[in-house]
Amino acid sequence: MDGKPRILTGADGLSRCAWCGTAPDYVAYHDEEWGVPVHDDIRLFEKICLEGFQAGLSWLTVLRKREAFRRAFAGFDFRRLARWDEKDVDRLLGEPGIIRHRGKIASVLNNARRACELADEQGSLDGFFWSFKGREPRELARELKRRGWTFVGAVTVESFMQAMGLIDAHELGCWRRGAARADLRRG
Repeated sequence: MDGKPRILTGADGLSRCAWCGTAPDYVAYHDEEWGVPVHDDIRLFEKICLEGFQAGLSWLTVLRKREAFRRAFAGFDFRRLARWDEKDVDRLLGEPGIIRHRGKIASVLNNARRACELADEQGSLDGFFWSFKGREPRELARELKRRGWTFVGAVTVESFMQAMGLIDAHELGCWRRGAARADLRRG
């Protein structure tokens, strides 16, 4: 144990994972999105791309740039992004409001092509990603890398699996702990 609190109680009286602190946009992300099961292919692709952009940065930085990312990357429509090329990478490097890292931008376009292949082969990204329920993040990372995906190391993939609801990483005592299972039963 590192001595840091794992749970914080907000002004609303709800106990939350301490990582979300008290920033309203971070609290809203924690309460409304993080760990809520996602089954839409476009949203899944967005989540894995944004996790790749987060590498080396704070999640709050990425979260606050998300709308700019959505505008810049055509709403993360991977079938559309798969047709983009090096000229688009150069254009995106000048795009205000996003993280302008050539490797990460190029990775989105590469992974869009790989996502098309995967969705065509498996029927959907949803079916593929959810087939890893109960498995280790490094297994999914290894499989994605084998298929040519980039910026999908084990830590990035674990964060993605948590964000999309595949792993319930809410702390014991957090009001959202176990909510993903309830969401799955309702859905």
